[in-house]
Amino acid sequence: MTAILNRIDQPDDLHALNEEELVQVAQEVRAHIIDTVGEIGGHFGANLGTCELAVALHSLLSSPRDKILWDVGHQAYPHKVLTGRRDELATIRQYEGLAPFCSIAESQHDIMGAGHASTSIGYAVGLKEAMRLRGETDAGKVVAVIGDGAMTGGVAFEAIHQAGGLGTPMVVVLNDNGMSIAPNVGALSRYLNRVRLNPKLWHAREGVEGRLSELPGPVGSAFERLGPQLKESIKALWAPGLWWEELDWAYVGVVDGHDVRALRRALSAALAADRPVVVHIATVKGKGFAPAEDGGLEGMERWHAAKPKSIANGAPAPSQPAVPGAKTPPPQYTTVFGDAMVAEVRRDRRVVGITAAMNSGTGLNILQKAEPEHYFDVGIAEQQAILFASGLALEGAKPVAAIYSTFLQRAFDQIVHDVCLQRLNVVFALDRAGLVGDDGPTHHGVFDIPYLRCLPNIVLMAPRDEANLVHMLHTALAFDGPIALRYPRGEGVGVALPTMPHELPIGRGEVLREGSRVAIVGYGSGVGKGLEAADLLAEGGLEVTVADARFAKPIDTALMAQLAAEHELLVTVEEGVLAGGFGTAVWEALNDGGLPLPRIMRVGLPDRYVTHGKPALLHAEVGFTGRAIAQRIEAAIGAASGALAGA
Repeated sequence: MTAILNRIDQPDDLHALNEEELVQVAQEVRAHIIDTVGEIGGHFGANLGTCELAVALHSLLSSPRDKILWDVGHQAYPHKVLTGRRDELATIRQYEGLAPFCSIAESQHDIMGAGHASTSIGYAVGLKEAMRLRGETDAGKVVAVIGDGAMTGGVAFEAIHQAGGLGTPMVVVLNDNGMSIAPNVGALSRYLNRVRLNPKLWHAREGVEGRLSELPGPVGSAFERLGPQLKESIKALWAPGLWWEELDWAYVGVVDGHDVRALRRALSAALAADRPVVVHIATVKGKGFAPAEDGGLEGMERWHAAKPKSIANGAPAPSQPAVPGAKTPPPQYTTVFGDAMVAEVRRDRRVVGITAAMNSGTGLNILQKAEPEHYFDVGIAEQQAILFASGLALEGAKPVAAIYSTFLQRAFDQIVHDVCLQRLNVVFALDRAGLVGDDGPTHHGVFDIPYLRCLPNIVLMAPRDEANLVHMLHTALAFDGPIALRYPRGEGVGVALPTMPHELPIGRGEVLREGSRVAIVGYGSGVGKGLEAADLLAEGGLEVTVADARFAKPIDTALMAQLAAEHELLVTVEEGVLAGGFGTAVWEALNDGGLPLPRIMRVGLPDRYVTHGKPALLHAEVGFTGRAIAQRIEAAIGAASGALAGA
């Protein structure tokens, strides 16, 4: 078989192919993704489910004049392959390689940047209304592709409501990989699709009812005799898109998302309609890869992403045998948190865990299995997660909202208005704090310190290791009021976990190492970097003090004042943006207390969005390493160290 994909350098190259060739291209795209992502790692299952869809869309549209918006981007690898990035797919999520999601800086065919869910429909409404605003209604078609999971996000519904009200001529493809196709209703479904897309009929419900009455044989006459209420009930039963139609959208579906011909027919009709249309397609997450496709929900979840070298010759690679005598790696922070949540629930039955569609990502899958009645998943709905937590707190429960730092941004108003203003007992557990690596700037958790520190009534803390994470969760649940703890992705540092946690004194730091001239004060993962810098400086003869602040709010002002008085340079280290961050909090505490200000050097992340890549590479790029910190300290105090010379 000739490899057609090798001839597809731009999406318009698909226009010359017949449907049989388009089917082959979709299969070749799928094989390319399996081979490539199985070797390098990356988002996997959802992309295998959209190969036919990407081919069908690009075969009908002319990108970038016509605009295809891929929600989140987990499902956009086939789109990237078809838009000039086929040979670069092996660099995706790699440092200086292709972005993990769609990126307007990467390609003219990526119409919007993505990474967070539920945004594509809102973008699409704005794009099409801007065309109408400038009087260019034929400036291009607009299609938003959104998954059924992302449809749980409220912002998607807000956009649907607006587009229906405006009558915005656009298409939403609802990629549903959680629903099977029901062939027994296919014929009636296709008939109703034609009715919904007929511009002479969609304005009035009576038109649809009339067409139902016109069905052949006794079925149509039966409809004629039925009352309006029963008509509505039957239409709702037979027409799964009735909800959309009530919001003035035409509904097409359910279409087999792996049938290129069916997709092209449905999409062609939708694109020709001068109104909002949703095309509901059913796909299989992991299509073409048996362990995902045939493994049920467990298989789909497991193969949402593939690890590097996890696939060989189109099948899961055999597990590597354990190396005798190999050291067991430290547990992941996420796992430590999940286990600690189970222990806290068993100590206090008022404790519950809340996730926003990230149960395994936050470690709450451990709680779900061990104590299912104390576990809640609200879907991709961070605002609802915090409102739900607020209601629980008002009734005496102790909710822990476990949400990635970057995703908690989406619930900022609820944190301000509902939790902090009312001083409710809600614990925020911020996983993925700091530079997370391959998922890049949309997922780096670098803004939470400033966006939470400015709020009254809240306490902020961060553990330096996995043992302190256990203590801090226990402390948070004992605290009366809003409290947040942030912790990084990945392995702990290897310290022993406590058999019984204890409460930490709120707002109290801890000196870990005594020295002179320089005091390094770390926050969270910054403590480890500070200790690395201290070790390097000690090799050159400079012994410095290292402290763990533990809290960014309230700051341990007494400890900061003592360190400032006894050292000529105070260095703050945090894995977050500097503007408004922990270092700023230290300066403010000293200044507002009327204390003599020492020289303060803040170490953190720059005022820009950091790219994607392995954390070690990103840390080196931004200077968040022990060696870079030590070099800055030497330069600041004019010391020379043989240990750092020439580094």
